[in-house]
Amino acid sequence: MKITNVYIGGWFQRTMLQLTEIYDFLREAKSQLKLDSEKLQEYRKALAIGKIDYGVDGEEFVEFTTAYDISVKIYEDGLICLNNHNVNENTLFADLDKVTDYYEDKLSPAISYLFSLGAPVPKELANIETVYPYFIVFDKATKEQIADLLSRTEKQKYFEFTNDRYDVVRGDKYYFINNKKQSLEKIEKYIEEQVFIREFKGQLHRYLNLHRIIWEKIDNVKENAKVKGADIVKFSSKLEGYSKTVNLIDGRINQMGTYISTREKIAKSDAELTEFLAISGYRFETLRDTLDYIKYLWDMTQTYVSSAQKLFSSLKSDVTSKSINSLTIVTSMSAGASIISLITKSEPKFTIFGVIYFFVLAFIGGVLQEC
Repeated sequence: MKITNVYIGGWFQRTMLQLTEIYDFLREAKSQLKLDSEKLQEYRKALAIGKIDYGVDGEEFVEFTTAYDISVKIYEDGLICLNNHNVNENTLFADLDKVTDYYEDKLSPAISYLFSLGAPVPKELANIETVYPYFIVFDKATKEQIADLLSRTEKQKYFEFTNDRYDVVRGDKYYFINNKKQSLEKIEKYIEEQVFIREFKGQLHRYLNLHRIIWEKIDNVKENAKVKGADIVKFSSKLEGYSKTVNLIDGRINQMGTYISTREKIAKSDAELTEFLAISGYRFETLRDTLDYIKYLWDMTQTYVSSAQKLFSSLKSDVTSKSINSLTIVTSMSAGASIISLITKSEPKFTIFGVIYFFVLAFIGGVLQEC
């Protein structure tokens, strides 16, 4: 059995403008933004870049080789695929770790720094542990050989497809692709679409979970609607933070429909890729329906956080109004005391007259407040 390549990948929303920025960084470690030039040089050096190409294959892309026998392809929509082409059966797991480490320790930090300015990534989305789909490509392997490797990596087979060009056996974390007589370029196209599909669905699932988490947090804040005035500002600040997170995520969700349409067009322009997607049960309509459902949930979340903000805004107004009223009474009493002092030309003492004096001041304060 010969293993020829292993792949991993990821996807996060990008555009052709950002792809141009990546290209400039990869070529010359430069950026038009106010980023530390020394850091840019360090990040680029760590990538150990060899040859760089800029091309178009349905979408614009940048592709580069490295001194680690790893090649990287980045598309304008943010799809990234890494390919380790120096692998064999005996060192398979070390080869998988090698490409994973390159992505996590070298490429991802460089890209993150390059786009560190602008709208922040919500903290709820930061530092999320990603389980990569690993794609292992064989050359004319037997079913028994693939089954043996499946038993060493996965306990369950989720999907299997075969034709005269290649076989695909999918577990949860691993895809095994047996190349019979298909070009590597075609297999890579299949892998790229699978990475996009899994990452897209994975992001939607994270947004679903975040909706649940943030909704629960808003519930907890609203339960404290009878807090003392000193705590109202604290809870209002929490709601403001939730609102910013909801708005940032909502913006990202609203972008996602465009990427589906583009990827669908690319897939349907390739008859073999369309055939496989149909056999594997994947439908773009289902992905769109799921996206619409998540949009609906986030619309509700936006409405819910807005209602909570209005509630605490009203509480703040009530507390402020009461504070102003109290201050007005004290000020009015002080003014009343000055008027009485001018009339009587004497300071009141703690006597029956002093008690009557106090109530007269309070009455004057109330009258002046109404005026």
